[in-house]
Amino acid sequence: MTNPNQSPRPGATRVAAVTGGAQGIGLAIAKDLYKAGYCVAIGDLDAAAATSAAEALGPRAGGFALDVSKSESFEKFLADSAAHFSDIDVLVNNAGVMWVGRFDEEPERALRSQLEVNLMGTIHGVKLAAPAMRKRGRGQIINIASAASLLTTPGEATYAATKHGVFGYLKAVREELKSSGVIINVIMPAVVDTKLAVGTSTGVAKILQPEDVAQAVMSVIGRSKFEVTIPGYVAPLNRFINILPRPVREWVFGAMVPNQVKDTDASARVEYEAQFKKDDNK
Repeated sequence: MTNPNQSPRPGATRVAAVTGGAQGIGLAIAKDLYKAGYCVAIGDLDAAAATSAAEALGPRAGGFALDVSKSESFEKFLADSAAHFSDIDVLVNNAGVMWVGRFDEEPERALRSQLEVNLMGTIHGVKLAAPAMRKRGRGQIINIASAASLLTTPGEATYAATKHGVFGYLKAVREELKSSGVIINVIMPAVVDTKLAVGTSTGVAKILQPEDVAQAVMSVIGRSKFEVTIPGYVAPLNRFINILPRPVREWVFGAMVPNQVKDTDASARVEYEAQFKKDDNK
């Protein structure tokens, strides 16, 4: 829902839309885009939180209801954002959810939610935003994936599957959009200090802050660099490790990548994962 008291600054021409923008990584990205002079459309499943976040940013921000898992909701979000501001220059696909635990104990609702939000939500955003950008000959879609797009973490099987899927989908779409003027980027952070990752282990890596991801997003604005990992060494290290003999590779991965089945503090995740138990029939 848009706050009618909010209107774009006169003369402002750049418009960015951020999904899952009412808190965490999405809010940090929205703040940085706003500081950079963008009009910012914040989309979130919690419409009231989206409106509050937009009000806190200022008159060049607007809050909108958005369920990325539903194509019609995403289409309305983009249309309302464009009507309120102008054509969207940058879309940040950020919304995501994660369940952690043994693969055979994962609730059906958690499985479906991760597929629908993480994978289908990204696909909806790209399919709906890219054609208009291609027609204008300009635009950028920045996608927040995860280091789980490259690595396989025990305890995050479905989450990793969705992020691998996002990465594969974006690589194919990027090829289709070559020379169109539409830029596709994928940001792949390690564990970030958000509600989504509460209670999980970072392994040997330092825990990241939402602002670290926002900084990475701002670093690719207007740039065609496709893959960005945080920390930056993740991608080259992953490529190197994958050429090692299997026994060595498995030992290295085991030493570096946390086993979330063993290392996660399940009690810390009870409140966050309650969303996956509603109406579950398991």
